[in-house]
Amino acid sequence: MMPWLYSALGLVILLLAGDALVRGAVNLSLRLGVPAMIVSLTIVAFGTSAPELLIAISAVHEGADGIALGNVVGSNTANILLVLGIPAIMRALHTSECNTRKNYIFMLGASFLFIGLAFCGTFTIWSGLILLAVLAGVLGVAFHEARNHRRNGKECACDDDLEEIEEADPDMPYWRVCTYLLLGLIGLPLGADLLVDNATVIARTYGITETVIGLTLVAIGTSLPELATTVMAAMQRQADVALGNVIGSNMFNLLAIIGIATFVGPISVDPEFLYFDLWVMLAASLLLIPFVFFKQDITRVWGGVLTALYLAYMFVLF
Repeated sequence: MMPWLYSALGLVILLLAGDALVRGAVNLSLRLGVPAMIVSLTIVAFGTSAPELLIAISAVHEGADGIALGNVVGSNTANILLVLGIPAIMRALHTSECNTRKNYIFMLGASFLFIGLAFCGTFTIWSGLILLAVLAGVLGVAFHEARNHRRNGKECACDDDLEEIEEADPDMPYWRVCTYLLLGLIGLPLGADLLVDNATVIARTYGITETVIGLTLVAIGTSLPELATTVMAAMQRQADVALGNVIGSNMFNLLAIIGIATFVGPISVDPEFLYFDLWVMLAASLLLIPFVFFKQDITRVWGGVLTALYLAYMFVLF
């Protein structure tokens, strides 16, 4: 039981530390006069992916490449099937009112690029540089569009997003900002080490591959913040927040997490990913086409279908 308890403890520490780091980084940036637009496009996006990033870095360092890749691929699949499915069962998501086409196309492009690089057999530092270069391009486009909105006197969605973050206060005392940053910087590597080390022990004890542990236990755990955000968005009838959160999270997982982790060491690709899991991730991504392009709502029936598909995927894995 101890590895399970330590894994759960590591996950809790990761989630709390990630939240603390985001709060500290956002408020430090605001105190230093960095525009809210830039904070939202960069610091918030990277900060909310911090648990996945630290898990990937720790896993690569420990030689558990299956956990690193499984976390990314599994999180992306869970984000679509589970994180959109469960809230839709509770209340239909009116995604027909959302305009997420451009970001969705970026996400699909990132998915195809990721799969193409995976078929090389190993994610090297050159693969990482390609992924990060694409990410920089996506952020550049987003920054350019946000700046044009500002120039035209239109409301910037980034400001609205920033207001939704708890305790986003330009006047927050420095001691409090530093406390958040310190808790985040200490907690993230501690939680990642606990989770990766004990998840590896669990895999070896029960004869489960590290890949399956990464695709299930670790992936679902790191998708919990997205699930919580999406449930709240569904309750508040903010389908654009729910869908945008999933699309943005998936894009960052593919481009930033593995891109940065390759600087720690090469990441070998388990053949299981090439024959099954990557295609499940892509198929899940393609399921969003009716909701993005054809103005369909994610009804309770659709929510049930998405959740059932995820449960079926879990059954096949085990």
